[in-house]
Amino acid sequence: MTQKLLVGLCFVLLPMLSMAQNSQDSARILDLEKKWTDAYKQHEINTMTALLSEDVVVTVEDGRSFGRIGYISHTADSGVQVEVAEESDVRVRMHSNVAVVTGTYHETGTAKGKRYEYRDRFTDVWMKTGNQWQLIAAQYSVPAQQ
Repeated sequence: MTQKLLVGLCFVLLPMLSMAQNSQDSARILDLEKKWTDAYKQHEINTMTALLSEDVVVTVEDGRSFGRIGYISHTADSGVQVEVAEESDVRVRMHSNVAVVTGTYHETGTAKGKRYEYRDRFTDVWMKTGNQWQLIAAQYSVPAQQ
């Protein structure tokens, strides 16, 4: 009887532990998303370097794709001054050691003296290696005009 009780408890507790871990990981990913957005806005290269995997691919609004060094250079461009960088409608979907984040992104600022504004949809993919989450892919797209 005791063995059946233990097996039963395992069937109940293991999914609960998994859900708790997913909840902790989702919260961590939301924190990292904010950290990445803030680092981009403030040209914080050291933070950006820590968050991006070696083989990250970031595709921005105009269709250009960057690897890690290219995106860090893009972020460091002093000709771009970001005034607003904010995410909303953010959803995190956990798949073991991979998190897929979707949402909307709004950015305003100046680039080479000209005002700009983006209202995008985005998809970010984070992977956990050991105890560290890093961004492995990001896609920003401007919604098609109706």
